[in-house]
This record gives sequence, structure tokens and C-alpha cells, in this order.
Amino acid sequence: MNLPESYIPILLQAAVAIAFVAVSLLGAHFLGPKQKKGNSVKNQSWECGVPSEGNARTPFSIKYFLTAVLFVLFDIEIVFFYPYAVNFREFGMEGFFAVLTFVAIFFLAFFYVWKRGALDWDK
Repeated sequence: MNLPESYIPILLQAAVAIAFVAVSLLGAHFLGPKQKKGNSVKNQSWECGVPSEGNARTPFSIKYFLTAVLFVLFDIEIVFFYPYAVNFREFGMEGFFAVLTFVAIFFLAFFYVWKRGALDWDK
């Protein structure tokens, strides 16, 4: 197997990542606390010191998940602004118009979501 030299750093990084995951999982298994089996009070689930009520499988409103997805979508948008903020002088007017187009698309998406009522919790 004759790999080009440019693949060596990629393979090395992949090997380190796999080794880190393996060592972390094995270390947690062997060095972590052991749970005692049984139905003791210590092993029962609780939240903030208050006994739990009802089933943990109670369905949530779809609005909750929709809001979470929208938050992630619009939050990730900020990540794409970082390269522009760092290099805005080198991008010039062409970069400025590219960012304006990017922002315009996200504003259209925001207004679409708003118009569809995804942000109205009362409905």
C-alpha cells in the first residue's frame, strides 16, 4: 500500500481521534463509579430533590422541537459570519455583497417562519 505523503497527517489525526475515544470509553468503564444493582432509594431517579411525577415519556409539544431547530439554524448562521468579520477588508465589495445575499436569505427564512406562526407559542 503506497499512500501519498499528504494522507499521512489525515491518517495520524484519525488514529489519534479513534485512540482518544477508545481510551475515554475504557477509562470511564474501568475507573468510573460502579452502580449497585437493586431497587434502593439511592438508585431511583429524582430531579432537584423533588420526587418525580408521572412518566418520563410524556410527549412534548412540537413547538418546543421546532423552536430548538430554529435556534440551532439561526445560531449556526453566526459561525459563518466569523470568516467575514476577520477578513472583511480583503473581501472588498464582492465579499460585502456575498454577505448581504447570505443575510437576505436568512431574513427571508426568518420572515417565512414568522409568517407561518412557528414563533407563536399561544397557538
